[in-house]
Amino acid sequence: MRNRNRSFVAKKILTLATASSLLALSNTALAAYPERPISWIVPFPPGGAMDVIARTLGEAMSKELGQSIVVENKPGAGGNIGAAQVASAKPDGYTIMIVANGMAVNPSLYKQLTYDPIKDFAPISLLAAVPNILVTQATRNDINSVKDVIAQTKENPGKYTYASAGVGTSIHLAGALFNYLGELDMLHVPYRGSGPAVTDLLGGQVDYMFDSITSAKPHIDAGKLKALAITTAKRSSTLPNLPTVSESGLDGYELTPWFATFAPAGTPDEIIQTLNKAMLNAMDSEKVKTTFATIGAEKIGSTPDELKSYLQDETTKWQKIIKETGISAN
Repeated sequence: MRNRNRSFVAKKILTLATASSLLALSNTALAAYPERPISWIVPFPPGGAMDVIARTLGEAMSKELGQSIVVENKPGAGGNIGAAQVASAKPDGYTIMIVANGMAVNPSLYKQLTYDPIKDFAPISLLAAVPNILVTQATRNDINSVKDVIAQTKENPGKYTYASAGVGTSIHLAGALFNYLGELDMLHVPYRGSGPAVTDLLGGQVDYMFDSITSAKPHIDAGKLKALAITTAKRSSTLPNLPTVSESGLDGYELTPWFATFAPAGTPDEIIQTLNKAMLNAMDSEKVKTTFATIGAEKIGSTPDELKSYLQDETTKWQKIIKETGISAN
């Protein structure tokens, strides 16, 4: 009996020792993170605010983390293709994703998502807000204000179009909200990203766009696009003379596009905290501040828990708005 007890104790000691060794190895691996390049998925094509923010922050974060952050554009289906890829990725901290308002909107737009925005992702941090601008061709002498757009569209329902970077993007939502509050009938024309949408806007294939200030401003400065109003509740410090849509004649209108980062659900908290710290530090660097100012982005920053709560609130808000406006993914 005594030998049996000794054997039992020996086995328990061995088991505990093995568990301790595995835990030590796990902690060592986490302490060494990152040991290889990190993939940062951008679920839209290059050229938009989302892409610029990811690349700028990625470069600054690489210096702190000691590893490259490789931005990969995975456009399609309103950001759902890239999101689905990240949701199914290994939760080891080597795959992260930047998202926009669509993360909170898509559950109400798409009946069959292959991922759950709340359950399948680990929040890292809110990043920034980037206003959208209602723009049209600079050569259009008949349109010089929001009131002109509303009046002309009401006189010709179904005739005019507005482009977007895809269904569920802030650009689409801005136009849908404009239609709803103004009781207008402008046709939505979705594209695979802001770049091709702006190209067709410049060419006159579409009439309007609620484009991000990032991609619209260079064309405004070059005299190719005419800025009519900004979508946020307050004017932008980047274009202080540009009125808001609300003060231009559409009372109650407000849409503030936001950007945030997530990792696959199950990513260790230590890694999430490492990434959060690197992102917040990167946003305080002079180069990132300069780039943010250039593209009209306003820094937000948050803890992972704050982002989780914010996403839940935004999802609830847009669920109600989409139901009332009749916005559809079709």
